Amino acid sequence: MKVYNSLTKRKEEFIPLNEGKVKMYACGITVSGEAHIGHGYQALIYDIMRKYLQKLGYDVTYARNYTDVDDKIIAKSNETRIPADVYAKNMIENINKVMAELEVDDPDVWLKATENIENIIDFVETLINKGHAYPTKNGDVYFDVRSFPAYGQLSNRNVDDALDGVRVDNDDEKKNAYDFALWKSAKAGEISWESPWGQGRPGWHIECSAMNRAAFGEQIDLHGGGRDLIFPHHENEIAQTEALTGKRFVKYWTHNGLIKVNGQKMSKSLGNSLLLTDLLSKYSSDAIKFALLQTNYRNDINVTDDLFPDAEKHLYNFYSVLAEIEGAGLRVTPETEEKAKRIDDEFNACMNDDFNTALALGNLFGYFKEMKKALQEKDGLALAMANQVKTTYSLLGIFKKDAKDYVKWYESMNAESVPEDVKAVAEERWQARLDKDWAKSDELRAKLTELGYAVKDSKTGYELTKL
Repeated sequence: MKVYNSLTKRKEEFIPLNEGKVKMYACGITVSGEAHIGHGYQALIYDIMRKYLQKLGYDVTYARNYTDVDDKIIAKSNETRIPADVYAKNMIENINKVMAELEVDDPDVWLKATENIENIIDFVETLINKGHAYPTKNGDVYFDVRSFPAYGQLSNRNVDDALDGVRVDNDDEKKNAYDFALWKSAKAGEISWESPWGQGRPGWHIECSAMNRAAFGEQIDLHGGGRDLIFPHHENEIAQTEALTGKRFVKYWTHNGLIKVNGQKMSKSLGNSLLLTDLLSKYSSDAIKFALLQTNYRNDINVTDDLFPDAEKHLYNFYSVLAEIEGAGLRVTPETEEKAKRIDDEFNACMNDDFNTALALGNLFGYFKEMKKALQEKDGLALAMANQVKTTYSLLGIFKKDAKDYVKWYESMNAESVPEDVKAVAEERWQARLDKDWAKSDELRAKLTELGYAVKDSKTGYELTKL
């Protein structure tokens, strides 16, 4: 199996630090607001990585964190007049609920910044003692970037380029403008903890390093997060951890692409954030996952108006075939079962190439074409393939629903949106096409347009879309 390593910028054979065991960590959500599609995508990707490594036989321990104290959370606390710890707790409950609806499993270990304050303070003290960090008279503690010559190895930056693309906290007591905060002195009314440097709270970057060390020790196999975390967050994690341990912190760095909406970066400032709760009210969890996993995880995803509806239509077609096969009274034999196993072999080949879900999903269209042909021939291979598809692709979180139930749900969701008079015209037009009365078909298409609907034909029927 090969994994693309963001540190070395190439695909490498996956060989864990300890044979048969994998320690993996993914940066989770800063709980200053509701979970959006980017949060869901990142959680999905690393859940899939964990499950596939388990499928290969590795004993995987997967840890994920919640940042439950930081500047944004404190700002939200001040805005809502809800204590920061209560606000964070409420947000975590909401996010856990929506992730369950998306059907993304919990990690093996949940980590929270506020539950690791002692570990963080110990980490910072050790860095000070080793000469890699320094306290200020104001009660802040900064990491001295100049003390770590390898700084910039992940993002391919040198210290002199570090100011480019990162907001700098201008503090007169900092040795260098790009030194970053390990501990922040508390302002009046802020949530804080006692430390050797006075009341304060952790800086963002130190949280993950301290929690990793507490959960796994000095080294881990795989660390992940969104590509936007490469600099400065993951770069700073490397610096402070390797400065403390003197060892390579992470063997394989992995980063998923970002979500764009109609070509623009998704952000609160642009008002184009897609909340998971909103998406799940319109689309099935299968369709959301299918849409996201059609792109290689390292590439950005452009969410257009058609992305999720098209994914839902594909799933409807797939589930319709599964429902028909399951009701056809076919039998699986050892021979057909053996033939269907190639589906799993081909899936593994895709996933062994840096978790290539896009290629794995692309193979589905060929499988379902074969299934439909076998079904027409009343060949038990159709059922064997259907069973194998459901078993294999459940790792991606799809095809776990009852096929008949899904088909009924989809049809009811779409039937409710089309008025009866429009459906009547569409049915009349379809019959005209069957009768090869092309003039009447064109006339009725124009009528549908007047009624505000476009019609798209296929070999098996038609679809109506509101203009």
